[in-house]
Amino acid sequence: MNKCQPFALGIAIGVLGALYVFFLGLVAMAGWGNSLVTALSSLYIGYSASIAGAIIGAIWAFIDGFITGVLISWVYNKIAHPTKP
Repeated sequence: MNKCQPFALGIAIGVLGALYVFFLGLVAMAGWGNSLVTALSSLYIGYSASIAGAIIGAIWAFIDGFITGVLISWVYNKIAHPTKP
């Protein structure tokens, strides 16, 4: 069984999260998904239904996703490949 690469998984989840949050911010400008943008804006400072808000939210989502991906990969590697004493 191969080890998971923490940096690669962090980048992948970060990019997907950033794209999702960015797209959601743009779509909310048209009136769809405003309640979700409002909920996420309580987590991501500066996130709103605007172009600048969508960019700020995408940056926050990338950071959040990157950290989450690295932690998931680290836990996976610790469980799947325990070190031998």
